Amino acid sequence: MRNPLPPLVAVCAAWGVFWGSWSALLPAVKEHLGTSTAGLGLALAATPVGAIPAMALAGRLARGRERGALALCSALFALSVLAVGRVDTPAQLAAALLAVGATSGALDIALNLATGRAERESGRGLFQPVHAAFPVAVIVAAPATGLARDLGAGTTAVLVTAAAIMLAAAATALALPPGRGPAPSGGDGHRRRWTAAVVLGVLAAGVLAVENAVEQWSALLLETHQGASPLLAGAAPAAYMAALTAGRLVVHALPRLPERALYLVAGLGGGGGIALAGLAGTPALSLAGFALTGLALGPVVPAMLSRAAAGDPTGTQVSALSAISYTGFVVSPLLMAALAAWFGLPAALAAIGLLALPLVVLAVASRGPE
Repeated sequence: MRNPLPPLVAVCAAWGVFWGSWSALLPAVKEHLGTSTAGLGLALAATPVGAIPAMALAGRLARGRERGALALCSALFALSVLAVGRVDTPAQLAAALLAVGATSGALDIALNLATGRAERESGRGLFQPVHAAFPVAVIVAAPATGLARDLGAGTTAVLVTAAAIMLAAAATALALPPGRGPAPSGGDGHRRRWTAAVVLGVLAAGVLAVENAVEQWSALLLETHQGASPLLAGAAPAAYMAALTAGRLVVHALPRLPERALYLVAGLGGGGGIALAGLAGTPALSLAGFALTGLALGPVVPAMLSRAAAGDPTGTQVSALSAISYTGFVVSPLLMAALAAWFGLPAALAAIGLLALPLVVLAVASRGPE
């Protein structure tokens, strides 16, 4: 079959381009709308609200129709990005982000299903390199957007560019082989697949909650609590993303690495890394801690998705695992806010590392080489 990796990487990278650009656009969006930080935060909350039901629906509709679903979800996501560029009030932004969240969630499911099917049919490991494309795109797009703003580009121009890149990636998805319709599922096998999906999904949600905490709070930790410059503080999420990418590519290059070892390293290294970052007290040690966190945790969710795809041609496990794991992004901001209010931000970051420790239990409980 034709190599499925380039179109899958193209879609994932284009998806990351928008989210990297979006993070750099938020100050301009806030200024344009004339809203408060709280008002902007309320509007941003519409994204996960739209994503969760869309992920459940996409999981049902995309199974067996992966190529068309991926192309359609990518195109719809691009159109929703265009809509964000036309908002003038916080209410309009919330409505637009509801659509962005819904189409992004559906794209997440379609991409994972398409990657899982391509793995089964090609016999090649694909989840690690495909998922590595997203953080690379974020790392590139965020500073590129900042530079574009410095050169006079407006929010609309940046969003139109991101949408155009996404539409081009949607076209590449058509190079994937067509689907064969959903595989039959039934009885006991269906229940076993759901049980496995729930267990892996909850563990993956913990990993993504830690990831979200680093993305949202790491720069604030360095600048506010350690006296780092804005430039140095901005290196914290970049260090995490770069190490996360490296971890995924290293694991892809070591296909015989046992899953038990992967989970053990992730639980200890991920939890210990973010604890070090939170409690270190110096920017250099915190950066090292965030990098260790990304290196250890980065390969875990793609490995879980690969395992789910290999054991379930119906796609049930992949779609359910994807949707359940997304709750980590929803819970993390609320959990971090509560922990920071009680214990302060450094201790809160260290405490959220406990969410990685169940991976150690999974590693110990696993029997034999995997």
